[in-house]
Amino acid sequence: MNADTAVITTATLRTMKRNGEKFACLTAYDASFARVLEEAGVEVLLVGDSLGMVIQGRDTTLPVSVADMIYHAQCVRRGAQGPLLIVDMPFMSHASPVQALGNAARLMKEGGAQVVKLEGGAVMVDTVAHLARHGIPVCAHLGLLPQSVHKLGGYKVQGKDQSAAAQIVADARAMQEAGADLILLECVPAALAEQVTASVEVPVIGIGAGAACDGQVLVLYDLLGISAGKAPRFVKNFLASSPGGVREAVRAYVQAVKDRSFPAREHSFS
Repeated sequence: MNADTAVITTATLRTMKRNGEKFACLTAYDASFARVLEEAGVEVLLVGDSLGMVIQGRDTTLPVSVADMIYHAQCVRRGAQGPLLIVDMPFMSHASPVQALGNAARLMKEGGAQVVKLEGGAVMVDTVAHLARHGIPVCAHLGLLPQSVHKLGGYKVQGKDQSAAAQIVADARAMQEAGADLILLECVPAALAEQVTASVEVPVIGIGAGAACDGQVLVLYDLLGISAGKAPRFVKNFLASSPGGVREAVRAYVQAVKDRSFPAREHSFS
């Protein structure tokens, strides 16, 4: 990191939210891509348990271990020091507040995480509060929860009816009250995401959640059009229209998030 590199923190993102400035987030799993993303102006890097599918070739994220997350977080941290580094807590690594604290401490001490991300709504309030009391920044993941894919019956849009939408809004507020520093909304109607974003003071990151969120995130390999299978509706292949290659594609994504041209209506749910 050189002297001109901006160091992004959760406080930086709060200031951006207050100022109405959008920020860009992408997944990263290794040092080389992390460096490219930092140079392109990506403010937040997410070491997602999506690595189980896009790196390890698994059908779901469920087999990913804490050790896997630590290894990839270490790689990413070596490649980029400026962006805020969020690291997923994998399946069943936070089944209790005590277990969550131990594993979150490992992700920070060994992996270099600056924020840990965990899935779940009201049921996770005590865990988020326990982590916050011990000085661990948390990103609360609401909406579609990939770790609960079997319980949900597949990868489906969440919060479509009035009751489910009200629960997501309540969960977001509860997470903020518990001490969460960020909220990630996945695959919810754009109008619901806009309501959540306006109802909390912490920054909200969206994926398949419309353009009103404070920040946007995509899986890097989806952005590059190299993920296996059919791309979800909320994905745009930025490499396809970037003759300059990967670096230009990432810069185009950052610019599109900043100028609010991405996500467009066709990438959102109603």
